[in-house]
Amino acid sequence: MSDIGKDLQVLGPGVGYGILAGIGAVFTIVMIATTQFQNRYSQYSSKQSEEFNTASRSVKPGLIVAGIVSSWTWSATLLTSSTFAYAYGISGPMWYAALGSSQVLLFSMLSLMVKRDLPGAHTFPEIVLARHGPVAHAIYLVFGCVTNMFVGATLVLGGAQVVAGLSGVNVYAACFIIPLAVAAYVIQGGLRSTFVADYIHTVILFVAIFIFAFTLYTTDDYVGSPSRFYDLLTAAAEASPLASNKGGSWLTFQSHGGLIFAALIFLGSFSTVWLDQAYWQRAIASKPETSVKAYLLGGLAWYGIPYGFATAMGLGCVAMTGSPSFPTYPNPLSLAQVNGGFSAPATAIALMGKNGAALMLLLLFMAITSATSAELIAVSSLWTFDVYKLYINKAATSSQLVFQAHTGIIAYSLVLAAFCCGLNASGIDITWILTQGGCIIGGGGIPLGLILLWPSRMSTPAAIGAPLIAMPLGIMTWLVTTHMRSGEISVATTGDLTNGLAGSATTCGIGAIVAVVFSFLFPYKYTSSDPAHVARVDKICGVASLQGQAFTSDAETRAEMAMGEKADAGNKDESGGEKSALAAADASAPTTDIAVGTVEEQSQTANGSAPATTGNEVVDFLTANHIEPLDLELYHKVRRLAIWCCAIFFVFAMVLFPFTFYGTGFIFTKAALTGWIAVSLIWVFFSAAACIIWPLVESWSDLSGMVGMLIKDIRK
Repeated sequence: MSDIGKDLQVLGPGVGYGILAGIGAVFTIVMIATTQFQNRYSQYSSKQSEEFNTASRSVKPGLIVAGIVSSWTWSATLLTSSTFAYAYGISGPMWYAALGSSQVLLFSMLSLMVKRDLPGAHTFPEIVLARHGPVAHAIYLVFGCVTNMFVGATLVLGGAQVVAGLSGVNVYAACFIIPLAVAAYVIQGGLRSTFVADYIHTVILFVAIFIFAFTLYTTDDYVGSPSRFYDLLTAAAEASPLASNKGGSWLTFQSHGGLIFAALIFLGSFSTVWLDQAYWQRAIASKPETSVKAYLLGGLAWYGIPYGFATAMGLGCVAMTGSPSFPTYPNPLSLAQVNGGFSAPATAIALMGKNGAALMLLLLFMAITSATSAELIAVSSLWTFDVYKLYINKAATSSQLVFQAHTGIIAYSLVLAAFCCGLNASGIDITWILTQGGCIIGGGGIPLGLILLWPSRMSTPAAIGAPLIAMPLGIMTWLVTTHMRSGEISVATTGDLTNGLAGSATTCGIGAIVAVVFSFLFPYKYTSSDPAHVARVDKICGVASLQGQAFTSDAETRAEMAMGEKADAGNKDESGGEKSALAAADASAPTTDIAVGTVEEQSQTANGSAPATTGNEVVDFLTANHIEPLDLELYHKVRRLAIWCCAIFFVFAMVLFPFTFYGTGFIFTKAALTGWIAVSLIWVFFSAAACIIWPLVESWSDLSGMVGMLIKDIRK
């Protein structure tokens, strides 16, 4: 696959290896220093399991936003969004941005449910285990691991192929160097170190985007202005019109291929986001009431990256094909080069020569390593909590869990590297993985969402049956459609967008339908009597009455009861300070059991069939797992905010705006394109402010205090 980029190879292998290994070594050193600094001057230690895997559930919203933007900025965000701008015109970047952001925004609702009902969870399969038992847990654990393999392959393989194409680095060597270089620094500091790395990566990412965009639109000798950009795109449509677009223009939303691509991205994202432990990890790491705001702002901030970058670099590739500096001049890119993600690198070379290629490699490495670090810590958490602690060593100590997390990171790095090598040998590229992954894993995404968002009706048979029924039917539809439409089943034919859409629509649709129908036909729900299950945590967070009131199975109602008690009692301690609801409850009834979740299970606990959990154990659990009681009033506010933001975004960004342009067949004028470019740059500026400035502002007091302690130590 690396041969497809031979026309774009403007750098030597030394530069490629230097960026891959050299920058990886620099980040490892930085992470070691950062981790030591944190361990010495803050209350958190990466040697503790909760800190390593959940960042002690204390990460502030600004850093969560930077982490979301960074981990969702895959190599595909830069490469594939540009590919679809090149292939389908101006609608490609908008569709990619809007549909990708929609999943992050919807995830804000899931993150809120986690914080309300199951704040002690470390992974999403733990949530499934608590709600629907070990069989469902095993199924979703497998789906989660497969999703992480697909996401990891999108990152590592796509980046390795482009790095190999631009610099001559051996693609198989790159497949191993990238994940191992990331693993080296993730092991040093765990989840919190990935947030720090995400922040650094994001700064570099935005600097590179601004350099490319302003070079193209203002200083380049061949383009140099939005007006000239419009003229070149118009001339390209006249010389070689786009078959799927109205008038063959790159400046219209009325694109049949672009609409199919949009549907594929939307369906595939239900699995690549909702089944990706990396997103749950960030929800778990955040503070209860700030997770929603972080995901909402993170989704909107991420929107600007594919929108601004792909508009410049994807359409820029079309505009600059006639430039003597274009790497394949006078020929356009081949189909293999386009599908391999080389449209953006070709534009970078045309704009800045070798410097552009080097900056593009640096930008890709930042995107790859940032998202890969999130995948490494995610998979290590799945191994540590859903396999090792659950089945191998239930009494594992914190140090043992950290060791297993380290082991999981190294093992996943090696397995992912080997998997990417196999995909490369099979002729599979980044576009194939991104567009066809939903056919295989899409059946589990929506049912998992319903487990959180529809807990009162989602039944255990539905949770188990939906992904198992949807996956084989989706794959069968995909392959049958491919054979009927294309005549044969191969990498090229299965990668066709229409064939992939048939499979993804079947997998996601059947998964959703079966989940709903089975919930009504087979309403049985698994009930856990194991006090170690994370199912008990919602009773802790909700502060179910420990003073003799009747228990209820609804977490929100229990929380309201507890908040009412807190308000009525006042609960002032001897020093005049207000006690927490948990502390007050514990003082009044130190031996009362915590509700397990259903009336039947409560009676089992009372009768002795399940071990009792005392108020003192609750407080110990909260302290050990860094769980903060939920502020119910603020919870209702952010819940309404999440619902309204998701609804408004869906109506305007995904329906009214794009389909108005699509239905009218509007072809952008010169003034309209200039305004479109201006808005894209403004959005990127907003994204940069949210990801770079906000985290510094909110953490300034903590950082200054820690630096002050460091200075005192140096003086001593």
